[in-house]
Amino acid sequence: MVPDEVSATPSRREDFAVLLADYERHLTAERDLSKHSVRAYMGDVMDLIEHLTRLGHDDLSGLDIRGLRSWLAKQQSLGKSRSTMARRATAARVFTAWAQRTGRIETDPGALLASPKPHKSLPGVLGQADTRAVLDAAAVAADDGSPVGLRDLAIMELLYATGIRVGELCAIDVDDVDAGRRVIRVFGKGRKERSVPYGVPAGVALDGWLDGARPKLFRPGSGPALFLGARGARIDQRTVRRLVHARMEAVDADLSPHGMRHTAATHLLEGGADLRSVQELLGHASLATTQIYTHVSGDRLRRAYEQAHPRA
Repeated sequence: MVPDEVSATPSRREDFAVLLADYERHLTAERDLSKHSVRAYMGDVMDLIEHLTRLGHDDLSGLDIRGLRSWLAKQQSLGKSRSTMARRATAARVFTAWAQRTGRIETDPGALLASPKPHKSLPGVLGQADTRAVLDAAAVAADDGSPVGLRDLAIMELLYATGIRVGELCAIDVDDVDAGRRVIRVFGKGRKERSVPYGVPAGVALDGWLDGARPKLFRPGSGPALFLGARGARIDQRTVRRLVHARMEAVDADLSPHGMRHTAATHLLEGGADLRSVQELLGHASLATTQIYTHVSGDRLRRAYEQAHPRA
C-alpha cells in the first residue's frame, strides 16, 4: 500500500513512502489489525501526508497541531461527516503517537488534537416476535435437510445467540466450539480472545450442521473452518450477509449481520442483563460503545414505570 498518489516531489515521495511502509508493517505485524482496519488507517494517514506536502513540508518534522487542525478543517470544508472526521482524528493520533515513539518526531502533536464527537445513531433492531419469525423462516428452509440449509440455520441461530461480528463468525474453527459447555471461543478486534456462551436452540442447530451437513460440504482443503461455503472453503462474509438479508424478507426488514448483533444486545438488556456483561459478550473495549443499546431498555423502563408507579 505504497502511496503512489501522494502529491510530492520525487525526494519527498520516497521519504514518505518509506515512512508509510514502516507504519503499515507496524499496524499489520505489531498491532495485528485486520486488513480492513489497516486499509482504513493507511488511507487516512496518506491523506494527512498529502496535506502536509501541500503545506510545503518535506518530512514529519513540520507536523504540528496547527497542521493537524487545518487537515481536519479541510475535511469539514469537503462536507465529510462528523463520524468520518472523528475516525480521521483517531487515525492521526495513533499515527503521531507511533511517530513520536519511534523517534521520527520529537513531540506528539496528536495528543493535543480533540476529536469531533460523532452523532450516535440508534441501531436498527428486530423485536422479539420478528426475531422468532426470522429464525423460524431459517428453520423451514432447513427442513429439506440440505447441507446449505442446515448451515444457514446454524449461522442465523449463532449470530442471534451470541451477538458476535460477522468476521468473528467466519473465523471460527471447529475446535473453537465447546458443545458440552455451549461456549465458543472468538477472536475479536486486535485478535483479542473471549468466550461467548450460546443457548439450546443454537446448540441444536450447530449439532445438526456438524453431524449431518458439514461432512457433506467438506473437501480435502477445507481445513478446520466451522462454516463452509458450497465449494468446501471457509465461508466468506459476503455469503453470510446475503443469507441474513434474505432471511429478513420473512418480516419485511432489511438488517445486516450487524443488525443481528444489535438485536442480540438489545434483547439481552431488555431481559435484565447488566451493561458490563453485555460489554464482555460483545467484546467492546469501552463501555461507552455498549451504552448505545440502552435506548431500547428505556421503553421497557417506561412501561414498568407506568404499570407500577401510583402517580405515573
